[in-house]
Amino acid sequence: MTEGVASITTRRSAYNDALEQGERAIPIEAPVAIEINGVVYAVMMATPADLDDFVTGFILSEGLADAGEIGPVELVRVADGEGVVARINLPADRAVPIMERARRRLGDSSCGLCGVESIEAALRPLPKLTTPSTATPQAIRNALAALHDAQPLNALTSATHAAAFAQADGALVLVREDVGRHNALDKLIGALARAGEDASLGFIVMTSRCSYELVEKAVRANCQLLVTISAPTDLAVRRAKAAGLALAVVARNDTMLWVTGPQMEAAYGL
Repeated sequence: MTEGVASITTRRSAYNDALEQGERAIPIEAPVAIEINGVVYAVMMATPADLDDFVTGFILSEGLADAGEIGPVELVRVADGEGVVARINLPADRAVPIMERARRRLGDSSCGLCGVESIEAALRPLPKLTTPSTATPQAIRNALAALHDAQPLNALTSATHAAAFAQADGALVLVREDVGRHNALDKLIGALARAGEDASLGFIVMTSRCSYELVEKAVRANCQLLVTISAPTDLAVRRAKAAGLALAVVARNDTMLWVTGPQMEAAYGL
């Protein structure tokens, strides 16, 4: 069985008549505790595949350390194999604020929001992207077409999201999958960092709606363009505009909507 996939016994039915018994692949969803310098910082529900990439990307997205400061990830199965502790060490000067923040956290969600402190932090200024995206609609179309066949977990389960990084011409470089869209993007960001890929030289495509935290993660990864197959939230649009992130949404093989970015500005002579 593919990593991150389990199977269940099913009975196909036409609502009133049982037709046949079979097996169906389903994605695994498990608690992943991210332990930094011996202290659990967060517990996330995620597909337990590509966890080295996930932890690296999570740390980068949270702004806890730079890529060169992130050491090897040790994975330990716990709770009879149902959960995973991902242990990692960061430099001592990074540890103090991390430990303080961890003590104040009351809980977590996969988007990293929790309590008043995190709500205030959610609207903190993002870095300003300085290199405009030059991606063309054809490049995005190329990436979308290639992505269809680059999702092994979703091909088996029809239940996971994908985050892909494409070169400027739309050729896919890396793809990561997870039951959570935020996790899939963290995995991709971590994979890019671990491979030494420069996210500013291409664009990210997501098989999900465009929520605010995806915009935040893309900007912090220094990506210039985020493409999603579903619509954005209002906060996602406002944060993308403020950071200079180009945003293309409701992307299909024949059309897409430009919400922000130089492509939108050129179309309207802005």
